[in-house]
Amino acid sequence: SKMEHSLMKNPLTDQVQVNIPYRMLIDGYLDKFLEYQLNPEIGFDAGALDLITFSDAEGVAKQFHQAGRTITLHGPFIDLSPGSPDPDIREVSRKRFDQFALLVPIFKPLTVVCHTGYDHKRYWPIREQWMENSLQTWEPLASTFKREGTRLMLENVYEKTPLEILPLIENLKSHGVGFCLDIGHQAVFGSVPLSQWVQSMSRHLQQLHLHDNNGEQDDHWGLGLGNINVQRLFNELDSLGIHPLAVTLEPHREEDLKISLEYLTPIWPW
Repeated sequence: SKMEHSLMKNPLTDQVQVNIPYRMLIDGYLDKFLEYQLNPEIGFDAGALDLITFSDAEGVAKQFHQAGRTITLHGPFIDLSPGSPDPDIREVSRKRFDQFALLVPIFKPLTVVCHTGYDHKRYWPIREQWMENSLQTWEPLASTFKREGTRLMLENVYEKTPLEILPLIENLKSHGVGFCLDIGHQAVFGSVPLSQWVQSMSRHLQQLHLHDNNGEQDDHWGLGLGNINVQRLFNELDSLGIHPLAVTLEPHREEDLKISLEYLTPIWPW
């Protein structure tokens, strides 16, 4: 098809990751990723973690490695609360992250992206305790990842300002933890401009998640379909000398991948 033809010819596919849930990957997308030489950011939810076996994981990883692809991984996040004041909730969260961590030596990812789980509306009254608990959840994981030769990237989701995530990352930076800036989440949930995020997080910014929306919902549209100014973001990163380790496109439909690649081609700074 036409979409596939344009994907094959786009030199940017080598330089970006494309998000794909593990269960979709094994349900038909693995062949497409290999055929169009896409670098995957493989997402694992609870269902995928309970389903996957080491031999499955090895089979998938081997195909990507043999094809010379770069892999990044995305950790589970729905309903997890690594900073919860309830020790049982923290334990479930930790169990999921530990299951996920077992996959790291198999996939050998460049980075591993996780959500902090912080939500101002719910945790603001217990913020200090939440941060302290959260640090205790991430620290062993981050050091395990570092030992395995990858880096943990913590991503903004519901954070309103960089100050809701910066202390966490500063406390973990000895373990190689970086910041993954998700511009779609920032546009919907952030309360300060994108440029302020870039400035505040500049020393830690090592990964980007790119998708678009019009500021109302986390729509995951192709770039250029909403009102996020990616060109301006690139200019700011460039002026600060920031070259992320990984840039991930997060389309939720195939056609949005094509749209994003075409949008990025003339403005790609790296």
